[in-house]
Amino acid sequence: MRFSELLACPRCAAPLDRLRCAGCGVQYSAPGGIPDLRIDLDERSEAVRRFYARAPFPGYPPRDSLSALRARASRSEFVRALDAAIPGDALVLEMGCGTGQLSLFLASADREIVGADLGRPSLELARAAAMRYGVRQVNFVETDLRAPGLLPGAFDVVICSGVLHHTPDPRASFSSVAQLVRPGGVLVIGLYNSFARLPLRMRRALGRLSGFRFIPCDPVLHSRRAEPERREAWLRDQYQHVEEHRHTLGEVKGWFRENGIEYLRAFPSALLSDDSEDLFAQSPDDWALEGLAAQLSWMRSLGGEGGLFVVVGARA
Repeated sequence: MRFSELLACPRCAAPLDRLRCAGCGVQYSAPGGIPDLRIDLDERSEAVRRFYARAPFPGYPPRDSLSALRARASRSEFVRALDAAIPGDALVLEMGCGTGQLSLFLASADREIVGADLGRPSLELARAAAMRYGVRQVNFVETDLRAPGLLPGAFDVVICSGVLHHTPDPRASFSSVAQLVRPGGVLVIGLYNSFARLPLRMRRALGRLSGFRFIPCDPVLHSRRAEPERREAWLRDQYQHVEEHRHTLGEVKGWFRENGIEYLRAFPSALLSDDSEDLFAQSPDDWALEGLAAQLSWMRSLGGEGGLFVVVGARA
């Protein structure tokens, strides 16, 4: 399916013909080759959009290349598992793509990738990188995930990681994103975990004492000492964000049930013993007490880098 055929009016959800809505007749534009399908935002969402306009996240290192980007991404166990699980001919949406690194990494084989975000400065960096690297099967669109300018039920895989917890109502935002997955398709959601986020919240409290000039035990800040722009982006995103929520696995499973999404598994695994390497495979067990114990263990395994966990489900 062509990129233009995936776009829809964020006001009435009707298809677009050359960026004109076939339903309400509104004409949209695409400055710089990025369709602007964003409608007016509430005050809190506008504050988040301005926040990322100042420091697009995560940004690109100096003299970056596609091979370097792929090498960086491949160091993540989750990204390797995600890449292995997505079919080579899938139509993939990354909702809240930021500066587009994951979208660019996943654009291999015959996959078609759409990266969507609320922040145009981030999307401009993403599109410039795609052009610089010669990655042609990626397109970007500016839109709000609560009123997405994309056809519902169109995508084989929808990824929305590190985004919902920065919206005023994560539960309602989840419902909006879930509608974009086709029947039988897969939804991948990444959120701050209520338990795994505790170490960073403690570092944030200590950082406030020095005006964030010194934050102890943050491995990402330490690794980016030679990259001031990316270091600043991490500092702002993790420690100074204007909107943040945290969630448990049980809470997110409830969202899945409400929206007709079958829970498959969590990453890291919510089982204390799980040998499966397939991110899209059904979990062999789903015991709430074991899930709680696993989440408590995430304070150690995820606490160093923000406490983000992933939940995977399939639309019936």
